[in-house]
Amino acid sequence: MHDLVIRRGTLVDGTGEPRRLADVAIDDGVITGVGSVDGRGRREIDADGLLVTPGWVDIHTHYDGQATWDPLITPSSLHGVTSVVMGNCGVGFAPARSGASDHDALIALMEGVEDIPGAALSEGITWEWESIPEYLDALERRPHAVDLGAQVPHAALRAYVMGERGADHTAEPSGREIADMARLVAEGLAAGALGFASSRTLNHRSRDGRRIGTLTAGEAELVGIAEALGFADTGVLQFVSDFGDVDAELGLLRRVAERAGRPLSVSLVQVDHQPERWREVLAHIERANAEGVDIKAQVAVRTVGLLIGLHGSMHPFVKTPSYAPLADLPVDEQARRMRDPELRRRLLAEAGDVRGGLFEYVARRMDKIFPLGDPPDYEPPAERSIAARAARTGRSPLEELYDVLVDGAGSDLLYCPAGNYAGYDLEVVREMALSPFTLSGLSDGGAHCAFICDASFPTFALAHWCRDRTRGPQLPLEHMVRRQTADTARHVGWHDRGVVAPGYLADLNVIDLDALALAPPRMVHDLPADGRRLMQGASGYRATIKSGVVTFEDGVHTDELPGTLVRGARPAPVAATAAR
Repeated sequence: MHDLVIRRGTLVDGTGEPRRLADVAIDDGVITGVGSVDGRGRREIDADGLLVTPGWVDIHTHYDGQATWDPLITPSSLHGVTSVVMGNCGVGFAPARSGASDHDALIALMEGVEDIPGAALSEGITWEWESIPEYLDALERRPHAVDLGAQVPHAALRAYVMGERGADHTAEPSGREIADMARLVAEGLAAGALGFASSRTLNHRSRDGRRIGTLTAGEAELVGIAEALGFADTGVLQFVSDFGDVDAELGLLRRVAERAGRPLSVSLVQVDHQPERWREVLAHIERANAEGVDIKAQVAVRTVGLLIGLHGSMHPFVKTPSYAPLADLPVDEQARRMRDPELRRRLLAEAGDVRGGLFEYVARRMDKIFPLGDPPDYEPPAERSIAARAARTGRSPLEELYDVLVDGAGSDLLYCPAGNYAGYDLEVVREMALSPFTLSGLSDGGAHCAFICDASFPTFALAHWCRDRTRGPQLPLEHMVRRQTADTARHVGWHDRGVVAPGYLADLNVIDLDALALAPPRMVHDLPADGRRLMQGASGYRATIKSGVVTFEDGVHTDELPGTLVRGARPAPVAATAAR
């Protein structure tokens, strides 16, 4: 008698091998049989006509605060994710000196960089820790629906060691301070941290607009920290960069990876103003790997898409003086007032003067803004853009966008592909996904609460690329499953999951591929302090199983919380090692 048997499923096992019909037996949280299983199960799931896959392993999330109060880790768990990695992009909450000012500084940075409401973080985080080991202990004390892994965030590390100077990107740490940072990283790795993460992009700023302190961290600092991973012989390095000078930046990151002797990943997105630069970055990465340096690019499965609506934080009128009195009103009331002709005239005039970052991009690029629709369309043609619609009606693009925003109850969303869409299709994403030197990542689960909702990447990866795409070639199902299971798990050292085979952790999804679909994102107020965030669900997940326990059935949580903190790397099962 087995604990659980999944019968007659179409198995896509995470290795990239062709799908096949198979039963899967599970005992004590581990897969014990794959193929024809004779013994019965205390519970059985009929998967006839359904896919059986490993649970998704998302290595780029920002649940560092949310994990301390939310046992479900939504929305990622709604999309078949069974393991997440936090602490990316160098932002997080440990180490953290006790005291309101230090806590507020880390919250302000997370709010500015990742658009997580500061009030929600202030109310939700209990600060039961100071050190990295104490933070990990706090995570482990709380049961979750998924497994969690945490990296050491560079910005928090700098603030802890350097004080206020750590937030200044022009400040250089002393040799003693670099040694202290390396020591703390080593302490974190010994306690189970998965690695070290840092940010080197101009886009990352604190709530007050100051650039992140890690922006210009020098080679001595980065190498000093990297050597801590090398001495420990464990952990990974994760970076985000603008690649202003590709040769210089990749040269630096390569030297850091060489000194660490550990895998390094860096975020990679196509940008409109330099649409071929991603190829230069990937060429550097390919050369590094050919010469024995393990560097990968984390890439998205669709565009990096901004969601524009009155209930979000990213529309062309947010920064205008005349919108300020409306900002805290219910969305339907905002829409009603904005239909007033005189207010409409003022807002349109003021939006023309918007300057700065993404707000200016949104106000100027109406050719890159599209109605999202239901079901959401994440590969819209150019002729569906707001600019194209305006040209057909003889109005200005800003007028067209304004009227779409205030139509009805003001709840519709527009979609702005801010990356990976220079050619008005997803061909560049397909190319990235076919490279052996890229990893599926960048979902940013838990972050960008009011204008991005990309935790749905795993669902989109299957539904769009393996079934629905019509604007170009699709991608093989086996390839896309492997990319977000075995490939991501192995990169961070979790060799015990991501494959459906005897001895592996029983993390699984049972999926009706024909019914797999994304719901439109919607704004909810379920964070602490009534904080808002975009939430996106999915249909088609018949069951999600974590460590042998069914956690979700048809999208509904079963009240089971078998997930835990995963401390450090995990070896492959003995049977799997012997087979290789």
